[in-house]
Amino acid sequence: MTTAAEALQRLKEGNRRFVERLRNHEAPLGGSPCIRLTQEQKPFAIILGCSDSRVPAEIVFDQGLGELFVIRVAGNIVAPSLIGSVEFAAEQFGTRLVVVLGHSRCGAIQATLEQLRRPAENQSPNIRSIVDRVRPSIEGLLSTELRHDEDALVRQAVRANVGVSVSHLRYGSDVLERLIQSDGLAVVGAEYSLETGEVEFFDGADATAA
Repeated sequence: MTTAAEALQRLKEGNRRFVERLRNHEAPLGGSPCIRLTQEQKPFAIILGCSDSRVPAEIVFDQGLGELFVIRVAGNIVAPSLIGSVEFAAEQFGTRLVVVLGHSRCGAIQATLEQLRRPAENQSPNIRSIVDRVRPSIEGLLSTELRHDEDALVRQAVRANVGVSVSHLRYGSDVLERLIQSDGLAVVGAEYSLETGEVEFFDGADATAA
């Protein structure tokens, strides 16, 4: 088991490598990325993704400093503070693409399915708040034939949960709805595959491409 001290040391070493790469890299016009980003940022996409440690958006999409505005929460759920974060980036930086990024084998989805089948009496109210936001998007799936195929059930539940989050962002915010209608903002769904590393875009992606 890695101790807290060992973990801290690894973080320090990783940051040192990051800083060394910045210092040794040929600076682009306008100065180093860090210096330029102290003045402004212009992220080209907003990513609302899961907190899962295997799905860091900057790495998944191979983007650097200042290129993505990333919001992460277990189960890529939508709550008022998360909508506010999306609104902030869309208005403040003029970012016009919002991606709700789910992923295969999502633990929050699996925990919600487990809770629906076998309710836990002593569950933390904070964890329950996440489960309760996932629940409406997937509860109906347990009354379909998918209940007999756990893998297929989880796959469909991941997609359904992303779809509900996309809908909440499109229609649960006056700010975002206005930007969608008049300023070209697009909200799309996507799923990252832990198995292949590929991201599949859906739920509005076709209209965006057009």
